[in-house]
Amino acid sequence: MGKISAVVFDMDGVIFDTERICLEAWKVLAERKGLEGIEEVCIRCIGSTTQETIRILNEVYGDRLDVEALHEEIRPLIFELIEKNGLPIKMGAKQILQALNERDIPIALASSTRYKTVCSQLEQAGFLKYFSVVVGGDMAKESKPAPDIYLEACSRLNVLPQEAVAIEDSFKGIRSAHSAGMTTIMVPDILQPDEELLKIVDFKCDNLIQAMDVVLSLT
Repeated sequence: MGKISAVVFDMDGVIFDTERICLEAWKVLAERKGLEGIEEVCIRCIGSTTQETIRILNEVYGDRLDVEALHEEIRPLIFELIEKNGLPIKMGAKQILQALNERDIPIALASSTRYKTVCSQLEQAGFLKYFSVVVGGDMAKESKPAPDIYLEACSRLNVLPQEAVAIEDSFKGIRSAHSAGMTTIMVPDILQPDEELLKIVDFKCDNLIQAMDVVLSLT
């Protein structure tokens, strides 16, 4: 493993504790609509683009309702929860971004969330200034676990994937970064990695403070 010259972050579940907010919102909507098994469906959708999420929802609920309309209903619920409780920032997020910035290490964000939403939430938290590159899920041809999002981020950073590290929380995200040829750091959120995933995880950390120590040791 060579020296690392750039860092690429996922957003939901890594920088922001938004996966739990999404799950809470989907539970509320599922109760309204009488949908069973929503928690398992949401777990399948972690790390997915809007398009892939709609595909999964169609697979499960498409015979009963208009899934695209259902997906549009979830957004106001999520924004309502964020407005009520604030945007939950993961422990160590500000510290690792500041540390990388102080060392002039280029930082990108590669999220399955739409570009406009990503930029809005980063700006709201005061984090957008740290990122020289932002890639949203609507900017890549294929969703994670395909490598497209990470390859695009590395290309825009003007670094080889082998020269960059990806910080991820999801199974799909780790597989995406690994397929791109990047060093992977997993900071688990809702799901802990299984034995199969651990084979392609280079480093597993409990939080971003630990991840920061790992990254700085590699640069």
